[in-house]
Amino acid sequence: MAQKSTLDRLKILADAAKYDASCASSGTSKRDSRGGKGIGSTEGVGICHAYAPDGRCISLLKLLLTNHCVFDCHYCVNRKSSNVERAKFTPQEVADLTLSFYKRNYIEGLFLSSGIIRSSDHTMEMLVETARILREEHDFRGYIHLKTIPEADPEIVHRAGLYADRVSINVELPTDAGLTRLAPDKNAGQIDGAMAGMKSAIVEAKDAKKRFRHAPKFAPAGQSTQMIVGADAASDADIVTRASSLYTRHRLRRVYYSAFSPIPDASAVLPLKRPPLIREHRLYQSDWLMRFYGFAPHEVAQAAGADGMLPLDIDPKLAWALKFRESFPVDVNRAPKEALLRVPGLGTRAVGQILMARRHRRLRLEDVAKLTVSVKKVQPFIVTVDWRPVLLTDRADLKALIAPKAEQLELFAA
Repeated sequence: MAQKSTLDRLKILADAAKYDASCASSGTSKRDSRGGKGIGSTEGVGICHAYAPDGRCISLLKLLLTNHCVFDCHYCVNRKSSNVERAKFTPQEVADLTLSFYKRNYIEGLFLSSGIIRSSDHTMEMLVETARILREEHDFRGYIHLKTIPEADPEIVHRAGLYADRVSINVELPTDAGLTRLAPDKNAGQIDGAMAGMKSAIVEAKDAKKRFRHAPKFAPAGQSTQMIVGADAASDADIVTRASSLYTRHRLRRVYYSAFSPIPDASAVLPLKRPPLIREHRLYQSDWLMRFYGFAPHEVAQAAGADGMLPLDIDPKLAWALKFRESFPVDVNRAPKEALLRVPGLGTRAVGQILMARRHRRLRLEDVAKLTVSVKKVQPFIVTVDWRPVLLTDRADLKALIAPKAEQLELFAA
């Protein structure tokens, strides 16, 4: 059989990596090659693949080392029994591609994952070797994110953290029952143990850095994970509860949600169609509520319906407010930060500006309107010097009054 060209293999393996959502590059330490030392940077500009917390676009070469795999996960297009075109790169080839793309200003970093070939240890060794070549042989100072394999030897996984800015271990599915059913080769205990080991290593490295100036960095951008949404029967409440547990126990930087996408030659145990993408969006919003708005997991779950699913027509924060109207209205001139963060339509930045402005004067409705996209959404839930909702908060049709209207977008609208 003729050897595929580099371009052909790149097309196959870049396309195979598109199902992994956990490639955001936020949180890494700043490194650059100014001064004539090394090559690469975490702060350049280029093709947008991910976003940093300050809004900068980060470009990443995102691909699999190989899409050959000895595992047979039902939801994976690269599973052992799948009839897809296969390809593979060597660690040296991926390193060469990364450097070549970087020098052309196509990318600012690398996101590398892989199917399992031969064994988990062998595959993990190749992933680590790719990062080692970049860091040690070429002094590459750009961003590297490695997807680690929980079944691999912990020592090899640990070495990944010495070269990568961020590491990630996918939990795959929200429930252990779903994992057992759809990914029989994976073990929930192994995945949890690998994440716990990575958390301990990150904590120890940070502690060593405080005590010893030249202590090596270890995954400075932390670890993340990904859950597939809609492949099993897990409800949004189940997913939110699991995500909260992962944040608490393993100090994850992010939990990513990926809506299940039907694949060719799919297993009969999988759904016939993908869940609505808005469901994935609502889960990200609920994740934000827990991370930045002070909501407990059970409170986010309370925003869901009796079936445990978050409403698709309104965001979870508004859904919670409509269920717990006794918590409103909130006086923007007196309420604590925690109460203001629960007002639908007020983001963290708006709340910060309200707290700062009210030190100097009492706020009116027009002042709040300048801080939000839709003052109509905020009005039923706040009190200002010149505004009080009276009976508006208790209206039975409040949802219809403030929920965003469905709108058909026009491709060539003026």
